Amino acid sequence: MTKHVTPRGAYPHTKRAGDFIFVSGTSSRRADNTIAGAEAVDAMGTKKLDIEVQTREVLRNIERNLKKEGASLEDVVDVTSFLVNMNDFAGYNKAYAEFFDAETGPARTTVAVHQLPHPDLVVEIKVMAFKKKDKR
Repeated sequence: MTKHVTPRGAYPHTKRAGDFIFVSGTSSRRADNTIAGAEAVDAMGTKKLDIEVQTREVLRNIERNLKKEGASLEDVVDVTSFLVNMNDFAGYNKAYAEFFDAETGPARTTVAVHQLPHPDLVVEIKVMAFKKKDKR
């Protein structure tokens, strides 16, 4: 069984409002609190922060959270992405394109932010999905 990442505050990963599902800002943090795409490179604590690895893991985490609501990435209609450094945009865009198609994918906004809740995070993404609620 896959362990799930717990929120780092007083909020849920997802919130359903009718047929809309709002997914809180999601990072590449794993269930064991390590961060995908943040690898130590020397004994001094220097780390390599990989935007492509982090973007893929963020989208996988979002996918897991949507699954709990009976939805998938195919149901995403809007994406807001936060990058700590816009110099990472090309790598982020490359990894993002592995999950979404330019013509059929969701609307998207990408903004630069000063920092995220952990110094090893370089990207955070929040999404809105639309999936008819099961009437059972």
